[in-house]
Amino acid sequence: MKDPRSAIRARALALGFDAAGFAPVGAAWPASAHLHQFVAEGRHGEMAWMQTTLPRRAHPSGLWSEARSAIVLGMNYGPDADPLVQLEARDRAAISVYAQGDDYHALIKGRLKTLAGFVVSRFGGEVKVFVDTAPLMEKPLAEAAGLGWQGKHTNLVSRTFGSWLFLGAILTTLELPADAPDPGSCGSCHACLDVCPTGAFPAPYQLDARKCLSYLTIEFAGAWPEAFRRAMGNRVYGCDDCLAVCPWNKFAQTAHEQRLRARDALRKPGLADLAALDDAGFRALFAGSPVKRIGVNRFLRNVLYAIGNSGDPALAAAARPHLASADPVVADAAAWALERLSTGAPPSPG
Repeated sequence: MKDPRSAIRARALALGFDAAGFAPVGAAWPASAHLHQFVAEGRHGEMAWMQTTLPRRAHPSGLWSEARSAIVLGMNYGPDADPLVQLEARDRAAISVYAQGDDYHALIKGRLKTLAGFVVSRFGGEVKVFVDTAPLMEKPLAEAAGLGWQGKHTNLVSRTFGSWLFLGAILTTLELPADAPDPGSCGSCHACLDVCPTGAFPAPYQLDARKCLSYLTIEFAGAWPEAFRRAMGNRVYGCDDCLAVCPWNKFAQTAHEQRLRARDALRKPGLADLAALDDAGFRALFAGSPVKRIGVNRFLRNVLYAIGNSGDPALAAAARPHLASADPVVADAAAWALERLSTGAPPSPG
């Protein structure tokens, strides 16, 4: 069979993907040992699904033993402004760049299916598509396919798009030629490790999710330890610090896909407005957004912590009604916020 990579890559770019690479599925997989260590040390926190899916997640062939090759796709979601700037407005919320636009899962999965159909029609074989929610380690697969490398913050770094690539993959029974892996070039830089507000990196290339604000704001359901509440600043959903500070972002580009660009309502929403949301208002504001999946109560907990960090006594009025919340975690967050505001606690560092 003639090398199909050029045709597949051209079709992928025509569908709106910004990068495409090819990797063998059955190759050695060092990421498996790293994942087992991550779970064995409990660094996955309350994400129990990481342990239950470990046999399938540990190697791409664990998901589909007949697969021979992976087509790995990247879609740029680069922001049009520095995400670190929004941390300075303490009466407003900072929402992670990836969540300020539409949910990327549906967008990318639809285009992956179209590309997979093209592959089958032109070159045969069988295919399966994966976007984030399946137990597939996309980042090491993307590294093997030459899209970038996993930096010291464990996220993918691209020479062309910096930190801002959504990933998806197509596994196929076709034996496709592999692209050369990207050897990476973080060098002596450790900016991503230094900037982390909670010290979530015990060592370069290692993450303790239990200390990560993205995990805490999204995956963790309970009340937070005091130190993490103060450290979060105004980050109410996710955290971009380790991504945004990467020097490779000097090559980054603004997302060309309109649905991945920030909605005006989610750029710097006021904390008082967010605290006033009921379930219906929350669902309306975050319709089609990944934020919606955490539910209104978990989101309100995050907003109330941010109010407590604001140093703005005027926001007490927004927190006070939540003392009567039926959710004990929300009520606790409101009490904490009001105590911080009443004692004149200065704004927490960002």
